[in-house]
Formats: sequence, C-alpha cells, structure tokens
Amino acid sequence: MDNNKHIPLRTIESTPCLDNLDRICDMEEGRLSGKVFWDQAIYEQELEKIFARCWLFVAHESQLPKFGDYLTTSMGEDEVLVVRQKDASLKVFLNACPHRGNKVCFAEAGNARGFICNYHGWSFGADGGRLMGMHESKCYEESHFDKAKHGLREARVATYKGLVFATFAADAPSLEEYLGPMTWYLDVMLDMDEGGSEFLGGCIRSTIDCNWKIAAENFVGDILHGGWTHDSAAKAMLGGPVANVGELPESYSVNWNGHGYEFATDVVGNAATLGERDINKYLHVLRPKVAERLGEFRSKLIGAISSFTVFPNFSFLPGQNTVRIWQPRGPHKIELFTWVIVNRNAPQEIKDKWRRGAMMTFSPTGVFEMDDGENWEYCTKTAKGVVTRYQDLYVGLGMHTRLDDSELPGNVFKGQLNECNARAFYQRWKDLLQASSWADVPDRNGTLR
Repeated sequence: MDNNKHIPLRTIESTPCLDNLDRICDMEEGRLSGKVFWDQAIYEQELEKIFARCWLFVAHESQLPKFGDYLTTSMGEDEVLVVRQKDASLKVFLNACPHRGNKVCFAEAGNARGFICNYHGWSFGADGGRLMGMHESKCYEESHFDKAKHGLREARVATYKGLVFATFAADAPSLEEYLGPMTWYLDVMLDMDEGGSEFLGGCIRSTIDCNWKIAAENFVGDILHGGWTHDSAAKAMLGGPVANVGELPESYSVNWNGHGYEFATDVVGNAATLGERDINKYLHVLRPKVAERLGEFRSKLIGAISSFTVFPNFSFLPGQNTVRIWQPRGPHKIELFTWVIVNRNAPQEIKDKWRRGAMMTFSPTGVFEMDDGENWEYCTKTAKGVVTRYQDLYVGLGMHTRLDDSELPGNVFKGQLNECNARAFYQRWKDLLQASSWADVPDRNGTLR
C-alpha cells in the first residue's frame, strides 16, 4: 500500500523565506510588529512551514475506544480523519479523496467500516485508508489503474499518555524530541493518577475574530492580564478579592523550543475560580498520592494558577481542566475547540462539576472567555492599519531573569509575571518560517534571555 505516505511537501522546500522577518520580529530586543497578526502572506507561510511541519494535537485516545471509531478535525487548514485500527493503533488520513479532492467524511465523529466519496464513489477502508473500489471500476482497469497507489494520504502519528499527535513532515523529529523536557510538566495534567486522563464527552466550539498566535501566546505564559482583565469575573466567582500573582508562593515560567508553561505552586488556584469546593477538596485529598507518584514539587502544581501551550496551537488550563486547539481560519479568525479533561478514576460527581465549571468560565458565554475574546479581536483588528502594523510591540518583560542554576527541566525563568515564554514562542515561530527544512531549524535552548 502506497498512500503517498509521508511524502515531503514540495511547497515547504521551495517556498522562499520571508525577507523582512528580522525587522518585524526581534526577540533579542523583545520587539514584535502587529503585521505578524494581519498579513496574508505571512499566514500562507505559517500553513506551509509550521502547520504542515509540526506535531499537532488531533485527539485524545479516550475519544476513540473501539475499532472503526473516527473523528474529523484539521491540521492547520488541512482536514483530517483520525481512525482507530483493528490492532488498537490510531491512524490519521487527509479527509480528501485522491481523485478530485472531495471530502470522504462529513460527520464530526462516529464508527464506520470505511469511507466513500460522494463524487465518484471511491471507497476506502477504515483499516488503513486503502482504496477498496469505485463506481464503474472496469473503466479504471482498462487504464491499468493501480489501486494500491491511491489510498488516503497518511500522516505520521505518535501518542503521549493519551494525547494523539500527527505530522505530515517526513523529516520532523520524533514526538519525544519535539516535546522534550516539557513532558515532565505535562504529566501534572496527564499522569497525576494511576488511571490516567480522559476527555469528557462533547466539545465546546466557537469562533473568534483574532489571529491564532495571540490566543496561543496568551496561554504560553501571559498571567499578567489575569489580575486586570479577569478581575471582576474572578471576584464574582470567588466572592472576594483575587490573589495578587506577584505575591503567590514560588512561581516560574518554563519553555522549550516554543512550548511554554507558567505556574505557581499554590495547589488549587485555578480550580478555586470554578467556585466548586468539592473539586478543591478532591485535589487536596489527591495531593499526597500525587506526591508519591510525581514527587513533592509537582504535587503542588495540580490545579495551580497556570497555563500551558504546546507549540504551535494546543493549550491547557490546569485546574480549570480545559484543553483547547486554536485552529487557524485565515490570519484574522480562529475556530476554537475546547474539551474538559479529567482523571479517569475521578468520581462522576467531580467530573460533572468540572464540566459545569468549564461552561461557566471558559466557554463562549463564560465569564473569563468573553473577556479574552474581546481583547484578542482588537489586538488583531488594530494591525489592519498601515502605520499601526509596523508599530513596535513590547515583549521584553522579564529580560535577564533566567535561572541557570535551577534543577527544573527546560529553560527556567523567575516568576510568572514574565514574557520569556512569549519570546521563546515567537522565536520558534520565526525560526520555522525562515528554515527550508527541519534540519535548518536552530535549537536556541539556553540562549534566549
């Protein structure tokens, strides 16, 4: 079976680098231009050199328990199918018939023995995306047609503790290399309990008229906005004043090749804003077991005030227990997919309360998400102006605060009120756009301030 498996994209190899990126993105000086949020040419390069290259989150294994279970999603703007196989593995295929490119599946999720194109009746097996047959098959046979060469285009797939990632780049590093030491922090969400994690059924979907990078950057390390943008909403949820992030216990910002995590060691700071005391109690009772499993330090991070982005567009909000993808839909719009992630072994009533809490806080009508969406939209729209898009935007908070003697994994910086993760995010963004292949992408770990 051929399936055009992992064929390098010629557009990635041949498209010239943008020649003014150094002028509009200079992370050594902590300087960025709004053009990166508006320009169509930049966006087209992002689709080719970031979304068609990087490992992208496509599913959680709990969403596909049985053979033939599938869901549809997208990698950048490439629509794909994620399908459970007979051997329990997962495969990811382009949701595009190799005859004329029509979609072969229009449903969001389900279970199927195969997929059939509405246009000319090409049919594909769920077990590997093989071309099984087509309408008027005899006319193809007369043309010496080889079905084995025309299966659904297949991506590389790898998993990490329930999270399923895919890439169409044959030269991309392994997922283990791609995530690097950030898995140590991901385990706080994914492996705090022996049963692992699962997604609760259902997905919250919405659209926001903003650039995808603004949202991803917000979660990679922007706690600064929380005490201002979300002050009134947090007071309403908590019934009192909000803790000053600068006065919290130990806090850090950590990054690696564009991934970033900012966190405090306050155990249930984020979870508290759900207004559910039973969730807070559940986490406090669980904490000694987490300490045995992950160590004392990481046991302080469960539910703590924190946020996390896996480059480029996959984010967590621990404590709130929401996971989201910022799917690009042009330079000025995203489609937001949000799920609630919980410990598989958590009591059902705790899972239900987490679901309700997520709806109240981070959904289209949630008290926090409405605040963010408005800000992100105006950050994008102001870049429409010819003068405004070249205005220098400051990304220099926390320069020279790197903790070179820290024993924590990754590039560790002092405090959460720090833009080091944003600088690492945009540096990785620029490096990928300027590189003609993965071999040309520099490793800047240990060099960024």
